[in-house]
Amino acid sequence: MTALTLSTAGAATLRADALVVGVAKSPKGGKGLVVAPGAEAVDKAFGGKLATVLETLGASGSEGEVTKVPSPSGLKAPVVLAVGLGQAPRKDETYDAEALRRAAGVAARALSGVKKAGFALPIEAVEDTEAIAEGALLGAYAFTAYQSAKDGRGGKDAKGPLGEVALLGAKPRDKAHKAGAERAVALAEEINRARDLINTPPNDLYPESFAAIASAAGKEHGIKVQVLDEKALVKGGYGGIMGVGQGSEHTPRLVRLAYTHPKAEKTLALVGKGITYDSGGISLKPAGHNETMKCDMSGAAAVFAAVVTAARLGLAVNVTGWLALAENMPSGSAVRPGDVLRMYSGKTVEVLNTDAEGRLVLADALTRASEENPDAIVDVATLTGAMVLALGNRTFGIMANDDAFRTAIHEIAEEVGEASWPMPLPADLRKGMDSPTADIANMGERMGGGLVAGLFLKEFVGEGITWAHLDIAGPAFNEGGPFGYTPKGGTGSAVRTLVKLAERTAAGDLG
Repeated sequence: MTALTLSTAGAATLRADALVVGVAKSPKGGKGLVVAPGAEAVDKAFGGKLATVLETLGASGSEGEVTKVPSPSGLKAPVVLAVGLGQAPRKDETYDAEALRRAAGVAARALSGVKKAGFALPIEAVEDTEAIAEGALLGAYAFTAYQSAKDGRGGKDAKGPLGEVALLGAKPRDKAHKAGAERAVALAEEINRARDLINTPPNDLYPESFAAIASAAGKEHGIKVQVLDEKALVKGGYGGIMGVGQGSEHTPRLVRLAYTHPKAEKTLALVGKGITYDSGGISLKPAGHNETMKCDMSGAAAVFAAVVTAARLGLAVNVTGWLALAENMPSGSAVRPGDVLRMYSGKTVEVLNTDAEGRLVLADALTRASEENPDAIVDVATLTGAMVLALGNRTFGIMANDDAFRTAIHEIAEEVGEASWPMPLPADLRKGMDSPTADIANMGERMGGGLVAGLFLKEFVGEGITWAHLDIAGPAFNEGGPFGYTPKGGTGSAVRTLVKLAERTAAGDLG
């Protein structure tokens, strides 16, 4: 991954291949372009006319806009890259952390192939250092493992990711700034690992191989890992996970990751949907809906990344991750519409649609996680197309059995820059899942399908346990062009929210 350093050099004296500065639209009521703090030395090298030069080239300061200009004498770096920050704040305000995060991501992506770049963006507090570092490291991400070339980058003319980010103005000798940068590195590395998992083709990432990756990471970071294979799942009565995976040659797994801290007073359980490929099973997906279904394990990837990050940061909270891993395939042994599965909880489920499989594997994992009586459970899943229809491709939905907990997660997600929206669990939708054959059906009313799925999961949460469900079906996989620090393909959605939730729990801020 791209390296990060906190540089003691000034922008004018830094030896690098490029300098990144921020520009913005004048505060409300003003006109023209303004150069953001951090770029004073660069502006001085341009004779105080950097804004004028950029305006002449068509720069407006809009968020995500990039303008490159050759450096004048007085700067060691040969190129200046100006990245738009949007509207400049008023005098008594500072730049929003998410605006800095996105700008750094855009700049890092624009500098692919460059060995070293200095980032001279506005830093007023530790939060700014962390946001810029995080954005740059996430924006520089590239998935090249399957591109054939001697350099592994997809051809002799292809550019690799930015080699090094030198952060200017971040006070490298200050413990708080250093800790903020270290947190950003750990978080970005694990988000990028989650992205790699999501982008890995399903012929290489299947339940057994995913479990092996989790086991290796556990050994590296002092996390206890337990893997239940198909024999253990059958013996344990995990009818949901086994039912979904019984049509595939790749047998299911349930992986338990346990990070513990000696001073922890709370335990947080995270449950991730890990369908390593979803064909829809017998209820086969229509043409055009299969090509990206390697991403249906994004929830498990997020949970895995969050547990490892908590361990790397040494958070004073116990975090247990549950990866419910299966491959949903049609075959002579696959579960059929009309079959009844006996779940780990003992409840029976009539399967009306084999493409509503995520809720089945999650149900078993939620029941198992509940047995340990954690203080809260959060599940994460690319669960329903209905949630994408409701909230679009960049926002995930939050449902919960506790309004205060749902609100807290929403506020945390917004704080870390992950778009989310609180959703209800209307009791009247539960009746649609009544089955004449079993305790419950895995389908209900078509309208409000994302909420119906949430109500189904609620049935399998232990009594008295605070629970939330994050449906990340929209933002987990970006089929469009990259934006901000978000790449095309797997995004690592929800990792930052889960890590911040763990930090808040460790600090005792969630009760």
